Amino acid sequence: MSSYGRAFALMREAAQDPWRAYTRHAFVEGIKDGTLPRQAFLHYLRQDYVFLIHFSRAWALAVVKSETHSEMLAASRTVNGLISEEMQLHIGICKTAGISQAELFATPERAENLAYTRFVLEAGYSGDLLDLLAALAPCVMGYGEIGTRLASEVTSETYRNWIETYASEDYQGACEAVGELLDQALTRRIGVEFEVSPRWDRLCQTFRTATELEVKFWQMGLTP
Repeated sequence: MSSYGRAFALMREAAQDPWRAYTRHAFVEGIKDGTLPRQAFLHYLRQDYVFLIHFSRAWALAVVKSETHSEMLAASRTVNGLISEEMQLHIGICKTAGISQAELFATPERAENLAYTRFVLEAGYSGDLLDLLAALAPCVMGYGEIGTRLASEVTSETYRNWIETYASEDYQGACEAVGELLDQALTRRIGVEFEVSPRWDRLCQTFRTATELEVKFWQMGLTP
């Protein structure tokens, strides 16, 4: 995953077990081979739409926490991608299944969803851009990694549209941009050898916790 940047690769390595549980979860494997029940997928999509509302707000907070114009641009582009593209995927699939956008927006938020989104937002409210990016990165890069792998391993057409969204050149480019933002933000605030900083372990723990919350999010998807 070097294309997603040095900091991400190091954080991912420090969270090996939860990262594998996240990116190889039974929910993910069910998307790959088409065995995931449609009801479970739609339940997940509705919760993920609510998640993306809060995730967009967290990326908007990244604009507030930015110290340079380039950081603001990177964060604002991510907000735009979430609202204009990723959320539209959810709206489109749910519309086909007979779920209106109004119903989607009114989806009651599950406790697992609330725990994850508020953790990310709190990381930003109480910390700086580094704390926020460490909490945001697992979702962005994890879906990029999952999309790339599933695109090469998929054995069913059932969820191909979802897979291709995250394997797409546009989404992969977004992952690379976030990885670059993370590397540059760390270098600006801590230095080139940021991994030896006293802050590094805490940032890696934030990344790990967010990854563990991703695992719980998938599990929630299996229990409509």
